[in-house]
Amino acid sequence: MLDILNDLIWSKLLIVMLIGLGLYFTIASRFVQFRYFGNMFRIFSEAFQHHPGQLSSFQALMLSVAGRVGAGNIAGVSVAIMLGGPGAVFWMWMVALVGMATSYFECSLAQLYKRREADGSYRGGPAFYIQHGLGQRWLGIVVSILLLVTFGFGFNAVQSYTVASSMHDTFGLPTHISGLILVAVMGLIIFGGIQRIAKFADVLVPVMAFSYIAMALVVIGLNIEAVPATLALIVKSAFGLEPAFAGGIGAAIIMGVKRGLFSNEAGLGSAPNVAAVAEVKHPVAQGIVQSLSVFIDTIILCSCTALIILLSGVYQPGMEVSGVILTQTAMASVVGEWGRVFISIALLLFVFTTLIYNYYLGENALGFFSEKRWLVQAYRVLVIGLVLWGSLQDLGTVFAFADVTMGLLAIANLIALALLFKVGLRLMRDYDKQIKAGVASPVFDPKAFADLDLDPAAWPAKPSPAPQTLSAEIGHSVHQR
Repeated sequence: MLDILNDLIWSKLLIVMLIGLGLYFTIASRFVQFRYFGNMFRIFSEAFQHHPGQLSSFQALMLSVAGRVGAGNIAGVSVAIMLGGPGAVFWMWMVALVGMATSYFECSLAQLYKRREADGSYRGGPAFYIQHGLGQRWLGIVVSILLLVTFGFGFNAVQSYTVASSMHDTFGLPTHISGLILVAVMGLIIFGGIQRIAKFADVLVPVMAFSYIAMALVVIGLNIEAVPATLALIVKSAFGLEPAFAGGIGAAIIMGVKRGLFSNEAGLGSAPNVAAVAEVKHPVAQGIVQSLSVFIDTIILCSCTALIILLSGVYQPGMEVSGVILTQTAMASVVGEWGRVFISIALLLFVFTTLIYNYYLGENALGFFSEKRWLVQAYRVLVIGLVLWGSLQDLGTVFAFADVTMGLLAIANLIALALLFKVGLRLMRDYDKQIKAGVASPVFDPKAFADLDLDPAAWPAKPSPAPQTLSAEIGHSVHQR
């Protein structure tokens, strides 16, 4: 049943929607993800500024990277290569490049339609821009439920499985022991809230990401002469031009799109939940920053994993090695057995932040349609149960379950983005206009968007300048002279 649903969703619907809408968003926005690529780094100068009790733009970025960087980057890439060949990596790149535009729009809209809570914090995401932008609360509830099931249950089971199989391969630790340890750690962190999660993420994510990149550079450096041939293999395999993978173009595209979306989540509706929490001067600023997380996740980190696997010489067409074990074996063959330990520890750190991030997304989704305390407690118990369940399952079951719920969530979110695209373009043009006028840091004026259902507490109206008297004007003129 899971296989039939996956075939329908991924082979016939999502490939067209993800790539088609991503290309449309890219072209209609005049390649916004490339036009503002340099600005992503300039915005970082403001990204650390925030009011006490609020998340900065940088913290929101690190939190979303923490969620995106996990099993998808290490295990997901190896699964894509095993089932789709090296060409799957090329299609992961394509999904990421057009997905940067999709992520930009969904995160900008999440900022625009965010709501201020009683404690002063913000909440937002797909459910909020669906309700307040489209006026369809029922669809917002459906998306919230899918988000809760996908991240709180499905993706957490995948992350748990990946860690358990990695620890078993490296240290011989029984999978149920790994599952119990993850359950214990999650239980301690779950009650800390988004602020505590963000504090972990904005320190841990840069450290582990740079460490992983450094190890990949070591592997690349040791095999530098083989890099051009490996990149050529990826491109040729993507179009069925490599004899060993001839006829596998369909599998390469499907696996590249599936694992690419699982890894970078562009268009999936997850990152907007975190993007909305940040405090920024203009919604577009956060959209620009968040599109960078797609680039970091897939173009940089997934490429690192792919090159580790393909440069090692361990991978052979048709081999049967499950997920993360292929990456660990590849690393060990290049740098020695300690490389297997490094991958396990890196994965553990990646997955730790991702599990907490996934939990937060699910609780945020639950809060959209119910504030009942017992439901939150029941959700926490189920999340912990699914983490333990995932550590005991096989690769096929865990990924098939996650793929179905992820596919349904992506379809609902992409439809909402398509319907709200004109609003997103209007918002982008407001930002563009200010940049063109020489404004270094554009500021959002809600009065220019008074026709939209925005929260005045989240976007308070800017006070109009008081009219000056003639004497005041003369005084100002003299002062200027």
